[in-house]
Amino acid sequence: MNEILKYFPKLTENQMAQLSQLGDMYRFWNAQINVVSRKDIENIYKHHILHSLAIAKIISFGANTKILDVGTGGGFPGIPLAIMFPDAEFTLVDSVNKKMKVVNAVVENLQLKNVCAIRIRAEELKQKFDFVVSRAVTDLPTFVSWVWNKISPNGDNALPNGIIYLKGGNLNAELKATKISKRQIAIYEIKDFFVDSFFKTKQIIYIQR
Repeated sequence: MNEILKYFPKLTENQMAQLSQLGDMYRFWNAQINVVSRKDIENIYKHHILHSLAIAKIISFGANTKILDVGTGGGFPGIPLAIMFPDAEFTLVDSVNKKMKVVNAVVENLQLKNVCAIRIRAEELKQKFDFVVSRAVTDLPTFVSWVWNKISPNGDNALPNGIIYLKGGNLNAELKATKISKRQIAIYEIKDFFVDSFFKTKQIIYIQR
């Protein structure tokens, strides 16, 4: 939890209370349903919660902004972002039932009224969203093909509507394969926000719709 407070010192008491509960919740559920690597569960705050919140360093989602988290797994990055932006609306989806069981339990325990968690494939969704977020569920061309038509063309945030993707490594080939103009793409190095070797090669890829 100290890692979160170091980089987000202006959290409300409610946000701090919710975030402080996440560690124990995920340790409890991970012992039953493996949603985080068993070797990595003790790093839940740095490797999963703080990593998810890197998105909050490039955008502050406004009230009623609709965000879709695809392949949310155990609820990342959607749940930490929903705590950070309680006035935005989050839809978390994954096709694996046991993972959604954990997500729904965490959402219920934290009383996150701004989160809807659904077991469904992203391609099957009918509604539109302002932003689609995710953590490295697949290569970028495949991900873009899944969600491009789920993004509304208009928006009221500082960044135009689009995709915000957490991934690491050299992504030049993947970005080129998306066939999206370079003018629509921005890459943010997470090491510029968080000083820790874990984030050295991790990036936020923003693709404007």
